[in-house]
Amino acid sequence: MNTEMQTASNINTDNVDVDTDASSQTEESTDKHIRIVNTFMKRRTHMNKNAELALTAPEFAHYLVNNSFGDGNLEGINDLRALFADSPNGSDAPLTLEIGFGLGDSFIEMAAAEPTRNFVGVEVHEPGIGKCAYMAGTQGLTNVKIINGDAIQLLKQLPENHIDRIQLYFPDPWQKKRHYKRRFVSPERMTIVTRSLKQGGWFHTATDWEHYAFWMVEVLDAFAGLTNQAGAGNFTDRPDFRPMTKFERRGLERGHGVWDLIYIKD
Repeated sequence: MNTEMQTASNINTDNVDVDTDASSQTEESTDKHIRIVNTFMKRRTHMNKNAELALTAPEFAHYLVNNSFGDGNLEGINDLRALFADSPNGSDAPLTLEIGFGLGDSFIEMAAAEPTRNFVGVEVHEPGIGKCAYMAGTQGLTNVKIINGDAIQLLKQLPENHIDRIQLYFPDPWQKKRHYKRRFVSPERMTIVTRSLKQGGWFHTATDWEHYAFWMVEVLDAFAGLTNQAGAGNFTDRPDFRPMTKFERRGLERGHGVWDLIYIKD
């Protein structure tokens, strides 16, 4: 495995040197207590007026599944398809779940490009949630729902064979070795992820950190029940449906690599 890691070109690559945890992704038992290990860290980010408007104005409320100004309470969210029961697509349309959509630009672009597919995004950062809801509202999209909270906890609550595609784009690489346990792609977390995928469904991830890219290949190729679309050990070309973000374009111009992986549930 190549251990050289490239400079990140996205907002989820801060060199975080902390070990405090706010909400559950994976639990590790100790003699006296359970220590929670997150795959994300909530960061303070400026919220612009449009984002704040979308979090408070009633005309955007139907995009927000739970209270974005709350603690990410996921109680009662156990069926993503039911969220679209009264929408033009209905609950039986193909369903994509994106984990950690950031500011939502590419997520909304994908939803606009495929109006007959339903899209659910889960995120923990309120400014991104607000901006995403604002863009969906100003474009009049009817195939978007946004959830505030922990993606792993959400996936635990969903039925088996529920989602057609799960997307994880440019997740925090947690580049320090002692933080590798926080990386989203791990055998334990992929067990939870794949449980909710339909047979033939996709798990699609992309990263601009070479070390994490090869880490993911190693984990996912060895994971029973998933098949690498490009063949074992290989990466896939960026598919047309994944928009190239400005951060990605900037990184490529500077000579940074980007690696896509698509795995299909057997």
